[in-house]
Amino acid sequence: MKDYSMRKDDIFTQPITKQFEFDENVAVVFDDMLERSIPFYKEVIELICQSICLHVNENARIIDLGCSTANTLLSLYKKSTKNFILIGIDNAEAMLHLAHQKIQAYGANIELKNEDMLKTSLEGFDVVIANYMLQFIRPLERTAFVEKIYHGLHSNGLFIFSEKVVFTDKELNKQMIDLYYDFKRNRGYSDFEIAQKREALENVLIPYTEDENKRMLKNAGFETIEILFKWGNFATFIAKKKG
Repeated sequence: MKDYSMRKDDIFTQPITKQFEFDENVAVVFDDMLERSIPFYKEVIELICQSICLHVNENARIIDLGCSTANTLLSLYKKSTKNFILIGIDNAEAMLHLAHQKIQAYGANIELKNEDMLKTSLEGFDVVIANYMLQFIRPLERTAFVEKIYHGLHSNGLFIFSEKVVFTDKELNKQMIDLYYDFKRNRGYSDFEIAQKREALENVLIPYTEDENKRMLKNAGFETIEILFKWGNFATFIAKKKG
């Protein structure tokens, strides 16, 4: 049986041999990778969950697309007193294996599905969450996928997602990248690891500008579109379907 216990992220201490993918090697270090690679990761999850709890009613149906190890769903489970129906979708078996272990440890009522997010049914949800996931979908498919999310949401439903973003001003964009690399260095990543991960993600992670993300949401049909949180080149968006 494979060992899926969590470990420190040391994936990029060795020369890369392939593009980045969410395989078992990533899964076992993923929680550590998130906390050391994403500014204010825990605070963003907390803010998302608090916002959801304030907005939706009893028995709301909530789906997390690309749920990975179920951090957001578990946070919702622990915070909610409204008996949310919680569903997580991911197509990485190793991620779901760890998610199952964590869910069982908490005794949480969360359903996990191993499915292709682009093909899964999104009908009849009150909230759709997609943290750091859309950026891995090719632009042409991304637009259609966001439209699918919009049409599947109930009236007054929320779409909340977090993304890496790029700045339109090239100088500012480079400065934000430099700030982000300093953030990673301060959390123990070497310059070699930073460069290796950048190379592994090239042509895999394709970020939009803030305006491009907002335009995509507006074109899909969302009328209320706001920034829930932003740090440098990371942003969390909240969009509401008209009631």
